[in-house]
Amino acid sequence: MCGIVGAVSTRNIVPVLVQGLQRLEYRGYDSCGVAVHTNGLQRARSTSRVAELAEQVAATHLEGATGIAHTRWATHGAPVVHNAHPHFSHGPGADAMARPGRIALVHNGIIENHDELRATLKAKGYEFLSQTDTEVISHLIDSLYDGDLFDAVKAAVGHLHGAYAIAVFCKDEPQRLIGARAGSPLILGVGKDGQEHFLASDAMALAGVTDQIVYLDEGDVVDLQLGKYWLADKNHKPVTPAQRPVKTVLAHSGAAELGPYRHYMQKEIFEQPRAIGDTLEGVEGIVPDLFDGSVTAAGVFKQIDSVLILACGTSYYSGCTAKYWLESIAGIPTQVEVASEYRYRDSVPNPHTLVVTITQSGETADTLAALRHAQSLGMQHTLTICNVATSAMVRECKLAYITRAGIEIGVASTKAFTAQLAGLFLLTLTLAQAKGRLSPTQEEAHLKAMRHLPAALQSVLALEPQVIAWAEDFAKMENALFLGRGLHYPIALEGALKLKEISYIHAEAYPAGELKHGPLALVTSAMPVVTVAPNDALLEKLKSNMHEVRARGGVLYVLADADSHIASEEGVNVIRMPEHYGALSPLLHVVPLQLLAYHTACARGTDVDKPRNLAKSVTVE
Repeated sequence: MCGIVGAVSTRNIVPVLVQGLQRLEYRGYDSCGVAVHTNGLQRARSTSRVAELAEQVAATHLEGATGIAHTRWATHGAPVVHNAHPHFSHGPGADAMARPGRIALVHNGIIENHDELRATLKAKGYEFLSQTDTEVISHLIDSLYDGDLFDAVKAAVGHLHGAYAIAVFCKDEPQRLIGARAGSPLILGVGKDGQEHFLASDAMALAGVTDQIVYLDEGDVVDLQLGKYWLADKNHKPVTPAQRPVKTVLAHSGAAELGPYRHYMQKEIFEQPRAIGDTLEGVEGIVPDLFDGSVTAAGVFKQIDSVLILACGTSYYSGCTAKYWLESIAGIPTQVEVASEYRYRDSVPNPHTLVVTITQSGETADTLAALRHAQSLGMQHTLTICNVATSAMVRECKLAYITRAGIEIGVASTKAFTAQLAGLFLLTLTLAQAKGRLSPTQEEAHLKAMRHLPAALQSVLALEPQVIAWAEDFAKMENALFLGRGLHYPIALEGALKLKEISYIHAEAYPAGELKHGPLALVTSAMPVVTVAPNDALLEKLKSNMHEVRARGGVLYVLADADSHIASEEGVNVIRMPEHYGALSPLLHVVPLQLLAYHTACARGTDVDKPRNLAKSVTVE
């Protein structure tokens, strides 16, 4: 969600910090700031874009060899300058500036006990200049500081309840930077020759600066100084280099270049053939070894008798699609849970369940918490479908399938979603094989269909001009309905989500059979109805639902297969898909819905890549 960059060096580090923030802009933010150690603590903050912050920095000649920077999505306190990070401590006294600026701090996450800590610190004489939970941490560290910042941070995090990744430096200790994390990602970057070191919430922030990365574990506290660094674990015991090895991570900044496209979302929609091809690269047959990890997949798959899928947002809809595959092809009972709800209800655990998490970033806070909850209930067979091989989710699950969608910058997920579906279909086939439900002939037919996906997706992308014509109609609307049946109902849900995310049109999706059970009351000529209509066993049922819409004056926008015999006429707008694709049809039908949302948003003039109030990586609950 929010972004952190920090550094300790012998050179002016401000350009690196600002460049790091620019590389984290894809996460979304509503304020940003940078602070450095130079004749005390100095900072610049803005509620505009990082480019405006860079102008401030240049105008004020802000320079320093130790510094921190941050992009923030508002949680506690409005997006105004005094709530923007970095925050400074202000020692107790008659006024808030009695001892200004000893501690500088940036923070990702949410501190759940900030009210109690605030009350305690106010009683000690600390005054607060913001409404954030973050300022509590800076004052808390100040109150515990006794000449050693590392010790003060270790003591402070013991008082924090919630999620945090923090980077901190102190006016009294130049060329020293402390980081700590619990429930929110933070990495250490080792600079050239080990003479400068970095902290960041994402390796992308350090692209071009260093590719030598140390991933901090839950509860770690790290001390960065010139030419050296060391770590302590959650029990404050020293951590050896073997326990937290340096890894080479190639986070090329070139992946974030827009190229000839108008927006990153458009670029990523058109990258889907490549993303699927890369995700399936090397898949010659269905074998358990496709899923790598700390245990043997074949042994796990033989033991499990059900699947529990945990995910949020778009990833949740990919899980809902996979439920149809897993139950119809593999014959395995499957439950799909919204991760943010799962751990807050009583459920019945089954130790023979395969717990599958789905997440683009691998750092989604609710999904990580749901995974840990499932593990605490005794469900130890865990597998993740994830786009980031070095993420917390991959480290915490025993098995993983890494999709290769590449970096996704647009907040509204597109290529990551279809890559997830490809990974989930491979999981379905692998489990079907383990349960004796997949013959060699069926395996070869499915693999042939998967190998053809990149070409099939290219054909679907060629429909863009027809989708643009639809978007011109939708741009005038404020509401829309999406209908689907069977395994295309989750695709209707995903289509509605995309439209509301980036065009701000209210959109809902229903199983088409539920139309007469309530939603039909909303149908008028001002309520476009998008219908996903593949030529499958439910097509005739779906046609009946479409007639119900037309009888009420509703206007239909139908994604039909070439042989479905649905014709364009007054009030019925049809786009014909190039071919019927059987079980893999959801991967094709979702693409026109992505394009519809994109072009509708363009027509309405919204910020496509950074929709209001949303963030790319949701690392707080």
